[in-house]
Parts: sequence; structure tokens; C-alpha cells
Amino acid sequence: MTTMTFTTTVLPGGEIRVSAPQLAEGQTVTVTVAESAARPTLTRQNLVAWLQSLPSTKTPEEWEQFERDFQEERNSWDR
Repeated sequence: MTTMTFTTTVLPGGEIRVSAPQLAEGQTVTVTVAESAARPTLTRQNLVAWLQSLPSTKTPEEWEQFERDFQEERNSWDR
């Protein structure tokens, strides 16, 4: 008995496609599907934690100036 392992992506409608040209047409096979490790769900909390983990190259004073400039730009949109 030969065992083959495939990694594929689930297509729309839950369809999974596997191609195995080495198998004979009409041959009976058993297919077992195992879900890969779950991807972490993106939440506001882990997104904020990730953003906070990024290194900052600006000083607090530079960030304050950036915020002032950004707010000035946003205020100009309302005019």
C-alpha cells in the first residue's frame, strides 16, 4: 500500500482538488483530510499588541508633531 500526502487549499464551496497521475483510473482509494494547524484569529487585541510590539524610531516629541500635522491635514478636508 502506497501512502501519499498532499497539501492543498480549500476552494470555494469547500471543494478540495487532488491530482495523482500515478494512480490508475478507476482504482479505489481512501482519502483522509486533516485540517492544518489553526491560524490565529485576528482580533483587535492581538492587532493592537502586534502594533505596539513594532520598534519605534520616533521620539515622543516627533510623534506629537506628526499628530499635529496629521490633524491639520484632516481639518483641511472639512473646508
